[in-house]
Order: sequence, then C-alpha cells, then structure tokens
Amino acid sequence: MYPHQAERLTSVLEREGLEALIASAPENIAYVTGFRSLSQAIYRRTPLFAVFARSGTALVVPVIDVAAVAAASVDAGHVLAYGEFFFDYHEAPGDLGRRVRDWTASPSPSAADALARALETLGVRRGPVGLDDGHLAFDAWHRAGERLAPMKVIAAGTHFAESRMVKSPYELETVERALHAAEEAANQVVQALAPGMTEREAVALYERALRERDASAYVTIIAFGDRSAIPAPYPSDRALKPGDLVRLELGAALRGYCAHVARTAVAGAATARHESLHRSIQMGVEAAIDAIKPGVRADRVFDAAVAATREHGLPDYRRHHVGHGIGLEPYEPPVFAAGDDTELEPGMVVRVEAPYYLIGWGGMNLMETVLVIRGGGRVMNRSARGLVVLD
Repeated sequence: MYPHQAERLTSVLEREGLEALIASAPENIAYVTGFRSLSQAIYRRTPLFAVFARSGTALVVPVIDVAAVAAASVDAGHVLAYGEFFFDYHEAPGDLGRRVRDWTASPSPSAADALARALETLGVRRGPVGLDDGHLAFDAWHRAGERLAPMKVIAAGTHFAESRMVKSPYELETVERALHAAEEAANQVVQALAPGMTEREAVALYERALRERDASAYVTIIAFGDRSAIPAPYPSDRALKPGDLVRLELGAALRGYCAHVARTAVAGAATARHESLHRSIQMGVEAAIDAIKPGVRADRVFDAAVAATREHGLPDYRRHHVGHGIGLEPYEPPVFAAGDDTELEPGMVVRVEAPYYLIGWGGMNLMETVLVIRGGGRVMNRSARGLVVLD
C-alpha cells in the first residue's frame, strides 16, 4: 500500500477508535489493495472485502478471482478465498500456479466466514470495525454482521470517501493523464465533426481515440441540436446540421481513475445568443475556479458560480450543484452544492461546471478540473474554454 493511503486510513482508525476498516465497494477495495475484480464488475452482488488494520491488510475474494489476484500487483499481506471453483494445474505451474494452489487449499464456505478469518489473521478480535456499507446488498451486510458478532460493526462508507478526497502524487498524475487523454480525443472529434456525421459516429470516434491513448470511456455524451438539452442522452442517429449546437461531455478512465471534460461547439457561425449564453456559463465556471482555495467551504464555491452566471446574462439560473470531486469514481465528495460545509484541502481534485439546458432549443456545458493547492486552485485542463466554432 502506498504510504499516502495507509496514512489516510490510519487517521480514520485513530479518530473513530476502530480496530479495522473493511472495504466492499470496488473503488475502496482498489484503494486499499490495488485489486479490481472483473467478476465483481460483471456480477455486482459478488461480495469481496479488503481489510485494513494497523497490523496489515487482507483481501477476501471468491475462488474464481484468485488467479487474477495472483497475476496482479496486489498490495495485500493475506489473501483468503471462499466458495467453489475448479482449476487444473500444469505439471510445472510456476509461481502463479503455486500461489493459486496455496490460496485455494482450504477456502471458506462464504464471504462472511472468510472475512472473519481475515480479521483473526490480522489480530482483530474485539472491534469495533468499520464496514463499507455503500456496495453491500442487505443480505450480505446482515450475514457479515452475524458472522462477526459480538464484535461491533459500524457503517464506514463515508470514512472511505473522506480518505480518498485528498490524492497521492500517483493519483494526481493518473487523473491528469486521463484528463489529457480525454482532451486530446475530444479535439480529434472536434476536428472531424461536419454536417452529416451522426452522434453515434462521433461517439465511436472519441472512444477509439481514447483507446489509442491507453484509456477507456466510462461516459460519452455528444449531442446535436435540440438533443444537446437532454442532460444524459444515449447517442442517436441524429446527423449534424449547420447551426446545430454540439454538447460534448466526455469521460476517460485510466488505471481505474476517472477524468471528465465538457465543451460546447456550434456548427457554423455562432449567433449572438450562442455567444451570450456561453459567456454566462464560462463566467460561472471561472468564478468557481477563483473561489477554490484551502479552507473554503464547498457551498461557497457553489454560491460564487451561481451568482456569476446570473450576473452575466442568466438571471434566473438554477443548479443543484456546480461540481464535485473526482478520482476512483466519477462522482466523489466534496460536492459544490448548497449546504455542503466540507472545507477544501490541498491535494483534492475537483471538477467545476455550469451547465445550461433549454429544452426544445439546446444545451451547453463547460467543465474544468482543478487541483487544490496551497495558494488556490491549479486548472489541470490544457484545452481552451471558449465556445468552439466548427468551420
């Protein structure tokens, strides 16, 4: 485990008086051990656990995942398997085969039983322990609580989220690389957009360009004309026409970390209305960026963005949030929303936006990613913010 993660999680143990933290959500398991389970991604109810204690870490996986753990660079001192799956072994199985054989020699009957063994192996016997509750189905949570009794188990999903808010140097580098991949792929799309191209074709081009940069898409919104006012559309066969607005909201994932960029374009000459509305949202985003400083509450950033957007041409502008954190998940705390009193800290990565949707006409968005530093905020994007005019 990277020292940064260990330090963040240890501070939770000390502050909350816990003996251990138990992750169950894929992102939290990756945060503790670096392991990402394909079987859990496909069968979302498959329980996995990563245990962090002062004495070390342990990973609980179904037998089907053991070979993947053995083949990966997983940071877990102990691997405990449960359930049933069948392997045969080559006469010379190598190091990977020997690890698989060792870890599957005596699997537990259930995930809860394997979790109890993991805690015992780490010397965690009295509790209390914090269990990440955000991913577990009710029955899995119930079984884990029963199996760990009489040890006290508390919900700890928010503690993992708080730990992940401040990024390590490795995390910062990875998010920035994902962001730049998204921007480069977006630029490739913008250069290719022309009347007659469909939304599906534009989306396919973006996702292909991302793969060429060793990244993958987790969300791709490229919407034309009045469809650009649909906040979350799937791509259609709608073809680009002269005068159309184009709203691009493009996600990229690299090594499990997310980035997101949004830009707005117009096919042909921009009208005064296009330019005025885009200026309004751009001023809102820039006001949010200016407000980002260590110690500033998240809701103050929200207030700054909404006030500036209203002041510069959209007096009735309304939003439930103007951005949030980003990292292992595309939507993380803090949230720039009314009432969020989270204070910004150096090392947080946040995205700010001020989207505007006018149903029946079109929609616009501008999104920037900002690293909180000691003196304020450093914008991580490299692309221009202005309204893009497609020749």
